[in-house]
Amino acid sequence: MGGGGEDEYESLPTHSIPVHLAAGALAGAVEHCVMFPFDSVKTRMQSLCPCPETKCPTPVHSLMSIVKREGWLRPLRGVNAVAAGSMPAHALYFTVYEKMKSFLTGNTAGHEHTLAYGASGVVATLIHDAVMNPAEVVKQRMQMAYSPYGSSLECARCVYNREGFAAFYRSYTTQLAMNVPFQAIHFMGYEFWQQVLNPEHKYDPKSHLIAGGLAGGLAAAVTTPMDCVKTVLNTQQAAEADPSNRRIFLKDELQARYRYRGISDAVRTIYSQRGMAGFSCGLQARVIFQVPATALSWSVYELFKFMLSFEGGHSS
Repeated sequence: MGGGGEDEYESLPTHSIPVHLAAGALAGAVEHCVMFPFDSVKTRMQSLCPCPETKCPTPVHSLMSIVKREGWLRPLRGVNAVAAGSMPAHALYFTVYEKMKSFLTGNTAGHEHTLAYGASGVVATLIHDAVMNPAEVVKQRMQMAYSPYGSSLECARCVYNREGFAAFYRSYTTQLAMNVPFQAIHFMGYEFWQQVLNPEHKYDPKSHLIAGGLAGGLAAAVTTPMDCVKTVLNTQQAAEADPSNRRIFLKDELQARYRYRGISDAVRTIYSQRGMAGFSCGLQARVIFQVPATALSWSVYELFKFMLSFEGGHSS
């Protein structure tokens, strides 16, 4: 990009709601889908059902183990559910964030607005998670070891018939307990690194990529314990399940209603089965997923915001 284009970026009509909706939807699809195989690894490691991946030394070894035992496409099961949920969720997420940030800061930038960035992220998260939670439930049921579901639609139908509509929001409070601090750290971190790397707030792909990756990695590491609890509530797998007898295991999985009713049930079970270490399961895989995912998400969001705004500015 030339210098003239970058100077124009500051005065472009980037407060347009359609721009934020479109850019956010594209960013959401990229964030959740590009690194999806490592998200599958994280789910396997956090789920209470014993599977070979929990004994692998690194997330890469775990991914190779899934591919070797179950085929190349196995780590992608559930990606269509998360793609369908992430596009509207992220469209609203970025739009609400931008509007709240604009309202709280008066369209000015600086380190003095750090709390405003965090508060904007929290409000955006409330909206995002309300849309995304059902997709997360279906995604994790598809990702888990020995999943009995043939497709995401079949999974959603079975969960609804067996456990009711409430099953899609059983982990909502846990999701908020995880994502409110996650997004507060994420947005404050992103704006902090933007202020350091790109103080003039021009369109700068390198700064968006680096700031997004650093902010996402830190937020992911800090909130891993609540992510473990969310996975247990979403998958509802029994810690004592015996996957060696696949037929009995699948029958038990299909007939089960729910085993963990809330956060306290999940916390108590994780601690009794795995001790304190159980709350850091999947940390490496979560960070490996989140660093490039949030880096790409912010890069795509800022790129499409720039392109759509630039087109809108020239067509008007």
